[in-house]
Amino acid sequence: MLYRPHLNAQLQARREEFVRFEAVWNESVGEYARRLRALGGRASVEIKNEAARAIAAGAARAAGALPSDELEQAGAFVVPFGERWRSHEEARRWALQVLTGRVTCAADGSQILPGREISLPVAAVQAAWFENPHTPGGQDTYRKESRFAIITPQELLEAEGGAATAADLVGLRRFELELGALSEFLERRRGWRTRGERMPLAFFDGTLLLSTTRTRAETLDFPRTYVKAIIAAVELSRDTEVPLVGYIDQSYARDLVRLLDLLSTDARPTATVFDARLLSAIADDDGEPLFAAWGDRTIFCYCVREGMKEFQDPEGNPLIGFLYLQTTGEGAPARLDIPAWVYQAGLIDEVVNTVRAECVVGNGYPYALETADAAAVITMQDREQFLRAMQEFATEQNLGFRVSRKPISKAHRR
Repeated sequence: MLYRPHLNAQLQARREEFVRFEAVWNESVGEYARRLRALGGRASVEIKNEAARAIAAGAARAAGALPSDELEQAGAFVVPFGERWRSHEEARRWALQVLTGRVTCAADGSQILPGREISLPVAAVQAAWFENPHTPGGQDTYRKESRFAIITPQELLEAEGGAATAADLVGLRRFELELGALSEFLERRRGWRTRGERMPLAFFDGTLLLSTTRTRAETLDFPRTYVKAIIAAVELSRDTEVPLVGYIDQSYARDLVRLLDLLSTDARPTATVFDARLLSAIADDDGEPLFAAWGDRTIFCYCVREGMKEFQDPEGNPLIGFLYLQTTGEGAPARLDIPAWVYQAGLIDEVVNTVRAECVVGNGYPYALETADAAAVITMQDREQFLRAMQEFATEQNLGFRVSRKPISKAHRR
C-alpha cells in the first residue's frame, strides 16, 4: 500500500526543485510559443528552404515539421474555429448536422502481458471496433465487434532471445489487430463518392508515426514491421479515399519544437518542451493564448523525422502530417496524425469538423474511440478468467504448465 505521510514528506522535501523547474519551464515554453506565432507572417516555402539550408549546414538531420501552404491561406499558425454556442444543446445540434449519415469507425485494443503466474510465458491481445452509421435508429445498425488472439510460449521466448522483448511482440500483435480491423472498414467504405455518401472517417487510437528511438537498429525487425503495417494502412486509406486519423489525447511529440530549434540556431534548445505544451501557452505580452477557444486548430504540417525515410513517397514527400486540435475547454490540445493525401485532396476541414463533432458527443473525447475502448478493455477480473481458463486447458490437455495460486490468493486478499 502507499503510505501517504511518506509521500507528503518527499513532496515537501523536493518542493524547491519542482518550483524551480516550473519557473524555467514556463519561461522556455513562452519563448517557443512567441516564435511559433511569428511564423504566421511567413510563407511555407520560405520556411522549408530555410530549414533545408540549416540541415545542409549540419544544424540537424531532419526538420521535424514543415508547414503546408495552409500557412499562407490562414495567415497564421492557428486556424480559429468559427462556430460558437451558448449551450451544450446547441453544440450537440451542430454535431448532429455534421455526423448524420456519416459512417465513422474506431478501433482500440488491450493486452495481457506474460507474467509469473503461469510456468510458461503466455500472452493475449484483444482488439475491438465500433462502426456507427449515424442514421436514425442507429441503435439497430451500428457494429461493435472484437477479436482475441493468444501469443504462445514459443513466440514469446523467441522474442526474448533477441534485442526485442516479449512486451514488444505483444504490442505489435495488438497493433496489427487494430489496424487490421480499420483496414477492413476502409475497404467496406471504398466507393463512397460514387454512392453519393458523406465522407466516412476511421479513428486509430494512437500515432500513425514512430519516434526516432523506435527506428534504431537495435530493436531489429520490430520497427520495420510496425512501419509496414502503418504504411499499408495509409496507402489503403489513400486508395479507398477514406480518411484515417491517428488520435493522440496526450501527445509528447516535439516536431514543432524541432522546427523552431532549427530556425533559431541562436536560441538554446530546451529538451523538456513539447508541442502540446507550447500550444497551451500564453503567446505574447498581452496574455493572448495561441488557442483562443474550443475547436481552434493548427495548420496542417508535414512530419519529417530523422531516420524515417519509409514514411516518404518515392519523390521524398512525407506520407503523413499532423495538426493539433483544442478538444476541451481547458488543458492541452489533442494531436491528429493524418495522411498527407487527405490535405492534398481538400478534405482536411471536413475531417477536422467530424473529429470536433465526435468530441462534442463524447464530451471532449471522440465518442467512437471511447466506445471502442470500453469494448476492448481487459479488466483484472478478465485476467483472472484468463488464468483460470489456461489452468483448465492445461489440465484437459495434460500439458506440463501450471498456473500459480499466488494471483488467486492476492485477489482474495484485495
